[in-house]
Amino acid sequence: MAGPGGAVRGRFAVVGGGIAGVTCAEKLAAEFPSEDIFLVTASPVIKAVTNFKQVSKTLEEFDVEEQPSSLLEKRYPNIRVIQSGVKQLKSDEHKIYTEDGKEYIYEKLCLCAGAKPKLIVDGNPYVLGIRDTDSAQAFQKNLAQAERIVVVGNGGIALELVYEIQGCEVIWAIKDKAIGNTFFDAGAAEFLLPKLTAESQETPMECKRTKYTVEGASDKLGSALGSDWHEGLHLKGTKEFSHKVHIEVLCEVKKIHLQQEFIQLQQTSLTFPKGEKNVEADEGELCSEYSLCAHFVLMAQGWPHDFNLPNFLLQMRLWTQARQMGWYAAKCMAAEALGESIDMDFSFELFAHITKFFNYKVVVLGKYNAQGLGSEHELMLRCTKGHEYIKVVMQNGRMMGAVLIGETDLEETFENLILNQMDLSAYGEDLLNPDIDIEDYFD
Repeated sequence: MAGPGGAVRGRFAVVGGGIAGVTCAEKLAAEFPSEDIFLVTASPVIKAVTNFKQVSKTLEEFDVEEQPSSLLEKRYPNIRVIQSGVKQLKSDEHKIYTEDGKEYIYEKLCLCAGAKPKLIVDGNPYVLGIRDTDSAQAFQKNLAQAERIVVVGNGGIALELVYEIQGCEVIWAIKDKAIGNTFFDAGAAEFLLPKLTAESQETPMECKRTKYTVEGASDKLGSALGSDWHEGLHLKGTKEFSHKVHIEVLCEVKKIHLQQEFIQLQQTSLTFPKGEKNVEADEGELCSEYSLCAHFVLMAQGWPHDFNLPNFLLQMRLWTQARQMGWYAAKCMAAEALGESIDMDFSFELFAHITKFFNYKVVVLGKYNAQGLGSEHELMLRCTKGHEYIKVVMQNGRMMGAVLIGETDLEETFENLILNQMDLSAYGEDLLNPDIDIEDYFD
C-alpha cells in the first residue's frame, strides 16, 4: 500500500536476511496472512532453516540453507523482500529509507542486521575475515596459493577451519590454554586433538542440500555463514600433506607487517616448528616477542557478548539462538499488535546446542563449563579415547551442565536432570557408570 509522498506502507518490517530475520518474517507472515511483511536485506540471497528436527524439549537440529529470496516470497506470498541496504531509520516517524532511494512506513519493526567482524588491522590485503559467502570464497582463492597461514581465534569457525584445511601449514593462535575454549574444557580439547594428527580425514556425511551462488562479488556484508559453510569449498593449499597444524596457546597477535615492512625491520622469522606429530602445541607468555611469516592471516574471532540471562541460559550468538530469537521476536510483535499478553518461551529455560566438530557430534547443555558457579562445583568425567567424552558439572548434588562428544544418546536424559534439578547425591560416580543404563533409569 502506498503511503504519503510515495512511501510504501506495511504493518511489519524486518531488517536482515539471516536466520533471525527470515524466521521472524516467516512467523509474522503465518500469523498475519493478509498483511504485507517487508524483509529488507542487502544480499540477493537469504538464509533459510531446513530439515528442522526437535531433538528434545530444548535441543533442536536443523540445516542452514542459502536460498534466492524468490523462494521465500513463493512460500509466503505476503512477504515482500526488498534487496537494498538501509540508509536511514527514523524510529519516531516509523520510516525506513533504503539505499536505492525508496521509503517504507511500518507499524512494527524488528532489527536483525547482525554484526560486522572486527579485524586486527583494516586495509591489509593479507588479513581476511570470514563472515559470509563472499568472504569464504575469497579465503578459498587465497588458500589455493598459500603454503602457510595463521588462523586467529578459538571459536566454532576456527575449529572447523583448522580441521578442514589440507595441504597448508597452519599456525593457530589462540589466547586460551586449550582449543575450543568457547565450547569445552582442556580435557575435551585433548580428546579432539588426535583427529588433527590423522594422516587423512574421515569421509564426512554427504551434504545433499541445494547450493545457490550469486554472480559477482559485493562490497556489502551478507548474512552470516551456515553451520556447514565449508561444504562445497576446496580448502587446500599448495602442499601435498593432509594436516600440519601448530597451535600457539596463550598467544595474542601483537602486530602484522607487510613483507616489505618486515624486511626493513631486519628481523628473522621462525621456521615452522618440526616434531614427530603433525599437531604441536606451544605454551608461552601472552604477547610473546617473536615473529612468524605466513602468506595471510585469517580472523575467526567471533564477537563479544554481555547479557543478564536466566539461570541455565547463555548467550553465544549461535544458529539455534538466532532462530529462537527471531521466532520469539515475531511472537512478541504479534502479541503487542493484537493487544495480547505473552509468556517467556521454554527455549529460554536452558542453554542447549548441538553441533559437529572434527566429525564428532557435540552437545553442550546448561552451564557446561561451570559458568558463574565459582569454585563451588565438581566435575564428573567419562572418556573413551576415539569414541566418546562425557563431562557433567555438579553443584550441591544437582546437575548444572554437561558436555557430550560422540554418540552418547544421553542429551535428553541430562537435559531433564538439569531442568528438574533432582538431587543426584545418592548416585555418586555411578551417574556415569557405562555398565548402568542411566537413560532408562531416569526415563
